[in-house]
Amino acid sequence: MSSEISANWTSVNAACQPLVEQLVADAEALQLKISFMSNGTRVVDAGIECRGGLEAGRRIGEICMGGLGTVSLGNNSGFANWPWSVTVHAKTPVLSCLGSQYAGWSLSHKSEDSKFYALGSGPGRALAAREELFKEFGYQDKADATVIVLEVDKMPPVEVAEKVADNCGIKPENLTFILTPTASLAGVMQIASRVLEVAMHKAHTLHFPMEKIVDGYATTPVAPPGGDFMTGMGRTNDAILYGGSVHLFIEGSDDEAKSLAEKMPSNTSSDYGRPFAEIFKSYEYDFFKIDPMLFSPAQVIVTNSKTGNSFTAGKLNAELLTLSFGL
Repeated sequence: MSSEISANWTSVNAACQPLVEQLVADAEALQLKISFMSNGTRVVDAGIECRGGLEAGRRIGEICMGGLGTVSLGNNSGFANWPWSVTVHAKTPVLSCLGSQYAGWSLSHKSEDSKFYALGSGPGRALAAREELFKEFGYQDKADATVIVLEVDKMPPVEVAEKVADNCGIKPENLTFILTPTASLAGVMQIASRVLEVAMHKAHTLHFPMEKIVDGYATTPVAPPGGDFMTGMGRTNDAILYGGSVHLFIEGSDDEAKSLAEKMPSNTSSDYGRPFAEIFKSYEYDFFKIDPMLFSPAQVIVTNSKTGNSFTAGKLNAELLTLSFGL
């Protein structure tokens, strides 16, 4: 891909940092816990040793999007018996969703008595630019401070903070970690806010020319917290796979728009049709054995903004969501 796609991209860290500082300033009202590691790295706990909540998760979703997206809680999910939904819009979809929100940074540390593993998301990824994605887009951000969001239920070791700060070229005290356990209210909310990012990642997987995607809008149910990691992980995936609706606007041909719409929905996958937790268990809890085509929204509309023609594919699956959500 030509680096022309990133020629006019702004700094996700500059856009995001005010949101991070406001989140910290409102920590008490949002039921968050703020602490600091021995190296000065700031940690925002959104559900491990505190309650967190939906509003915290909504704001964290916007932080994940690099300050270039809006996340709102609504009451029209498309399902009569579960109305709560998240609506997401990105100002610059490729940068916001793939350049910031996508959980693409593998972070791990092993010691004699413990091991830690998490996938990092947020604008810190664009500072480190370790992933092939950033080489493809020709983009690397510059900033003195950054934030990484980790979907974990325990504190990361200081060694992980040191690694992130070093790779980002910043001081450890200028790094913020935000922790969102999968089974927490903040966790289910920030995962729901990824519905547009899931579509953008699927388009990238399908080798669609990303520079042709000019806008995006998406809605998905907010899953009820699962009480434990596996249930929470299953429900949050099911919310998008069986309840997510995405509308992409492209500048291209009608054939390209039609093809993208037809290939994108989750029901094109051979693994479609069972709760995600059941699918995951059947593959012995190995994500890499699951058909990658499954990770998609349920329903897609692709509009060619040049011709005004729109193409729709996929479907919402109320029966499966009812089963998954324990309704």
